Amino acid sequence: MTKETVISFQDINKWYGDFQALKNINLNIQRGEKLVICGPSGSGKSTLIRCINGLEQFNDGQLEVAGQPLNAQHLKRIRGQVGMVFQHFNLFPHMTVLENLALAPRRTRKLSKQEADKLAMKYLERVHIAHQADKYPSQLSGGQQQRVAIARSLCMKPNILLFDEPTSALDPEMIREVLDVMTELADEGMTMICVTHEMGFAKKVADRVVFMDEGEIVEIAPPSQLFDSPKHPRTQMFLEQILSY
Repeated sequence: MTKETVISFQDINKWYGDFQALKNINLNIQRGEKLVICGPSGSGKSTLIRCINGLEQFNDGQLEVAGQPLNAQHLKRIRGQVGMVFQHFNLFPHMTVLENLALAPRRTRKLSKQEADKLAMKYLERVHIAHQADKYPSQLSGGQQQRVAIARSLCMKPNILLFDEPTSALDPEMIREVLDVMTELADEGMTMICVTHEMGFAKKVADRVVFMDEGEIVEIAPPSQLFDSPKHPRTQMFLEQILSY
């Protein structure tokens, strides 16, 4: 049985003025797949995944998410199925952790306060941080705040979860706790697309790794193939640099 394609990029191009950020992107992502996107800064990685939920608008081509073309007519429905975790946590500083999580379910899903709080606690437990529910974001470490941000996305019960360099703003000792939660989500079958420089995570979790450079997909392969025997010279150069540290 062939797997269902849940995200399909077809000849996607994106410009910022005269600068072309994405060049003829063609990529299909299957339900339950864990895809890691890597590449140098400015290669188009974040732009690519931000197109999936309409945070970036592409100039031409076609993008389908969960069987629907990404356009104004379907954007709200698609965003309801796609969660996103950003590099910076974007938590409301004047709200407690619990209040941060319960806000969207109350406003968009029309849950009662009791229902939303129960849902929030469920996902705080899921990311091993329920004991911090009554604290404010400023009272948490960076790793804890990012786990709260992941739980907040999960509260909307997405079918697809996007991660845009979720550990790049963290101190090294805090990265592991976030990657551990992401690995657990991957093991549960969540469709995940992750922009990251954490190659150990990519090797452990990814079904496929995409290497991008200058707005193009240069190479895409299972991690064992891409890391052990990359075919494109640009991929080889990038991996030599990033793995030499």
